[in-house]
Amino acid sequence: MPTTVKNSGTGPAWTALRQLLDLLEQGAPPEDFARAAEAARDAAAGGPEAAAIAEATQVALRIRRTLGQHRRREVELAALFDTAGDLAALRDLDAVLRAITHRAKLLLGTDVTYLSLNDEEAGDTYMRVTDGCVSAAFQRVRLGMGEGLGGLVAESARPYTTGDYGEDPRFKHTETIDAAVTEEGLRAILGVPLRLGTRVIGVLYAADRTARAFAPDEVALLSSLADHAAIAIDSARLLDETRTALVDLNEASRTIEAHSEAMRRAADAHDRLTDLVLRGGDIAEVATAIGAVLQGGTLIHDADGAELARAGAEPQPPPARAVAASRAGGRAVPVNGTWVCAVLAGPELLGSIALTGRADLGEADRRLFERASVVTALLLLQRRSVAEAEDRVRGELLGDLLARAADPTSLAARARRLRVNLDHPHAVFVLRAETVPRRRLLAAAARSVRIRKGLAGQHLDEVVLVAPSETPGADARTLADELGQAVAAPVTVGAAGPVTGAAGFADAHAEARRCLGALLALGRGGTGAAPAELGFLGVLLGDRTDLGGYVEQTLGPVIEYDAKRGTDLLHTLQAYFSAGMSQSKAKDALHVHINTVVQRLDRVGQLLGRDWQSPERVLEIQLALRIARVAAAGGTGTGKG
Repeated sequence: MPTTVKNSGTGPAWTALRQLLDLLEQGAPPEDFARAAEAARDAAAGGPEAAAIAEATQVALRIRRTLGQHRRREVELAALFDTAGDLAALRDLDAVLRAITHRAKLLLGTDVTYLSLNDEEAGDTYMRVTDGCVSAAFQRVRLGMGEGLGGLVAESARPYTTGDYGEDPRFKHTETIDAAVTEEGLRAILGVPLRLGTRVIGVLYAADRTARAFAPDEVALLSSLADHAAIAIDSARLLDETRTALVDLNEASRTIEAHSEAMRRAADAHDRLTDLVLRGGDIAEVATAIGAVLQGGTLIHDADGAELARAGAEPQPPPARAVAASRAGGRAVPVNGTWVCAVLAGPELLGSIALTGRADLGEADRRLFERASVVTALLLLQRRSVAEAEDRVRGELLGDLLARAADPTSLAARARRLRVNLDHPHAVFVLRAETVPRRRLLAAAARSVRIRKGLAGQHLDEVVLVAPSETPGADARTLADELGQAVAAPVTVGAAGPVTGAAGFADAHAEARRCLGALLALGRGGTGAAPAELGFLGVLLGDRTDLGGYVEQTLGPVIEYDAKRGTDLLHTLQAYFSAGMSQSKAKDALHVHINTVVQRLDRVGQLLGRDWQSPERVLEIQLALRIARVAAAGGTGTGKG
C-alpha cells in the first residue's frame, strides 16, 4: 500500500514533491533526483514522510524514463518522416541508396552503414553502397545465401545482431567474408532485411568498430528505415523501368516511322521499276532509276561480265567473288565501298548490279536494292526472250542466204523486215574461238551484230556474221578485238566481201571460211583479215581473184614512184631477181654501174620497207612482178579475173 501523508502544504514531504516536479519539468538527469530525495529524507528525519519521499522519487524517475522514451520515439519518428520525404523526392536509384545508408548512419550514430542487394540470377547478395567504409575488399564482397550475418538475414528475412562478429559462432564464417570484415575492423554488426511484401531484395546494415550490444530500439529503428528504403528502392526501380520503357517506346516509334518510310520508298521504287518493265523501258532506264532511288551510281552487267548499262558511275568490271557470294547467299554484299547483287532467275545467273557511292547502305535500302535486282531479272528475261526470238529469225535468214535456200528476191524482202538492207555492201565474217563454247561466242556475236544492223547465226557448225561493210579486212580486225574482250579469249575472224544483193553471200561465205583456215594455219589466231590482206595466199584462196589489186598492194609504191619521176625501179627489180638477187649480175643486165643498182635498190627498200628482201616478201614481190609482166604482154591489164 502507498504511504499516505497528510497534505498541509508545508513540511519536508511537500518541499521534496515540489522539487521532483521541477526536476521533471527541467528534464534533469537521474542523479539530481537522487540528491533531492536524500535532502528531503534528512529533513524529515524518518517517519512516514521519509517513506513517502522515497516512493515519490521512484515514481518521478519512472515518469522521467517514460517521457524520455516518448521524446526519443518522437525524434525517431520525425527522422523517419524526414527520411521518407527525402527518399520520395529522389528519382535516381544510386542517389536513393546513398541517402538510405547516410541517414541510417546519422540516426544510429554508428561508425559504418552499408547496404547489399540480392542477385537473383547468381543466388547471392552483393555490396552495393557503403558509408564510412575504408576497405576496398569489404566494398566488393559478395555473400552467398546463409553465409555470414548478411547472408543469413537475406535468406531468413529476419534481423540479426552481434556484439562481436568475429567471436560469434551463430554465423557461417567464410574466409572471404571474415577477411573483409577484419580488414574493415568491424565488430558489432546489425543487419535488417529490405522487404517488398514477402520478398527480400537486400540487407541494410549498421556496424561499429568496437564491441557492443544493439538495443531493441535500434533494431526497430533500422528496420523501420529499411521498410521505407525498400519502398523507395522499388519506386526508383519502377521509375527507371518506366524511363527505359519510354526510351524503348520512342525508339520503337522512330523505328516504325523509319520502317514506314522505307516501305513507302520501296513501294514507290517497285512501282517505278515495274512501270519501266511494263512499258518496255530499256536496261539503261532501269539503271538510272535504281541510281535515283538509292542515290548512288549504278552498273548493270550480264552473266559474262559485259556492261549492259551504267548511270552515274565509272566503268568497272563486276567483282567475281562478290557476285558469287551474292548468288550463293541470295543477298547483296559489300566490297570496297560498292554493293553488289546477283541478278537471278531461279538458280540461273543472268547478270549483276553494282551500286557505288553508298557504302553506308542501311537494311531498308539494302532490301530495296535487292528488290531492284528482281525487277532487273524480269527485264533481262524479257529482253532475252525477245532477242532469242529475233536471233532465231535472223539465224534462219542467215542460213538461207548462205545456202541459197530461196530466191534472192524473197530473201531481200525478209531481210528488209528485219531492217537489213542487202542492196548495200555487206561482208561475211566467220568466227572461231578455240577455248570458248560456241553458244557463248554466238551470244557475243549476236550482241555485236545488233548494233551493226546485220545477221548472226550458226552455219556448218561455225558462228557466222553478215554485216554492212566496205572494208572487210579492217572490220574483221575490229571484230576480233571486240569479241575477244567480250568472251575473254582469242577470237579469229575470216572475212570476205563486200557483197551486194542476196545472190553472192554463199560464195563469200566459202571464201571467208578459207580465209579463216589460212589465218589459223599461218599462226595468226586471235586476229582478223580478208583474203586481200593475205598476200599471194589471198590470190590462191579467193574465188574472185583481184590480180590488179594484188599487184597494186604489193608493188604500188614502186609503180607510183616510176610514174611520177620517170624512173625504172620496176625493171631494176625484175633484173635483180632474174640475176638471182646478185647486184653485179644485175648491173650487167641493165648496162649500168653497180653503184646505180645499189642506189636503185636502196630506193626500193625505202618504198617497200626494210624487210622487202625477207623470204616471204621476196616470194610475194616476184609473184606480183610476173603478174604485172604477163598482164603487160597480153595487153589486158591486171583487173579482176
